[in-house]
Amino acid sequence: MSPLNNPQKELLFDYCLGLTTENESDQAQKLISSNEQAADIYENLKTSLTPLENLEAEPCPDELAEGTVWRLKNAARASHLRLEELLAKEQAKKAAGRNHFWRSLGELVTAAAAIVIFTAVLVAPLNFARQKAWQQRCQMQLHQISQGINQYSSDYDEKLPAVATTTGAPWWKVGYQGKENYSNTRHIWLLPKGGYVNPECFVCPGRSKGRFLEFEPSDVNNYNDFSSRDTITYSLRVRCDKSMDRTAGAPKALMADLNPLFERLPQDFANVFKLELDKKLLKLNSINHRRRGQNVLFCDGSSRFVKKRLVGITDDDIFTLQDTNVYEGTEVPSSETDAFLAP
Repeated sequence: MSPLNNPQKELLFDYCLGLTTENESDQAQKLISSNEQAADIYENLKTSLTPLENLEAEPCPDELAEGTVWRLKNAARASHLRLEELLAKEQAKKAAGRNHFWRSLGELVTAAAAIVIFTAVLVAPLNFARQKAWQQRCQMQLHQISQGINQYSSDYDEKLPAVATTTGAPWWKVGYQGKENYSNTRHIWLLPKGGYVNPECFVCPGRSKGRFLEFEPSDVNNYNDFSSRDTITYSLRVRCDKSMDRTAGAPKALMADLNPLFERLPQDFANVFKLELDKKLLKLNSINHRRRGQNVLFCDGSSRFVKKRLVGITDDDIFTLQDTNVYEGTEVPSSETDAFLAP
């Protein structure tokens, strides 16, 4: 059995703290079940971190978390080694049996307390650092999608990826594989279908419930859309009758992290969709980044993370239509100045 490397140990530590994505959690579970050393480290960490279950979680301001991360960077390696030393001592005590029981118990309590304090200090900064990493990876994916759009446009007379739709088509039916072009995601599906963008780029790394769409090139014609909402966790601009000029005026929002209004869509495409806005829905940020904000891709290829849904000099809400409070899944903007990213 080969010894664990540092990335594997960090994966186990993140998994114990609940900081892993769904895919990383699967990797950690497989590692624990197949590696005795990983199983021992996991059990010792869980035992030592049990007291944290009684702590109440409180929000940590970004500025405080960022400052703490900065101060801990130089000490990270030493802290990691110290944690390994504490766990090694605990394993040695198990092998020594019950000798010096009370002294060993005191050392165990001390070690556990040290780890609890160490972890309590790091939980918020580690989570902050993880969120920042997801934001950056998300922006990289949006950049790759933008490159794919440009390549597609070059091949198709400078036109954006688009399929023919009819007035009143239900843009909320993500995953519908019939011949009718119902879903708004069918436009952007042309990119992975044509080999312009890897399907993995359409799953935000911060979305725990996302899963990659895998298919053989020979099977591409079996798909008319992404297979489900889980395989595309971004929202795309809903088109109006007027074509969008990507060069005129301020850059327009083209894609963004998942619209919070349409996180839950009917599984049965025969059902009727209806959503009425309330004060909560008007304030929610995307679920992709734990409601902290959303990455937005603009038509000029730039992207940025915004903590509010209001974009541009007019403070346009990219997740809603102007003067619309009830949605039935067929609405479209009346003009290109009203950005509406859905579903």
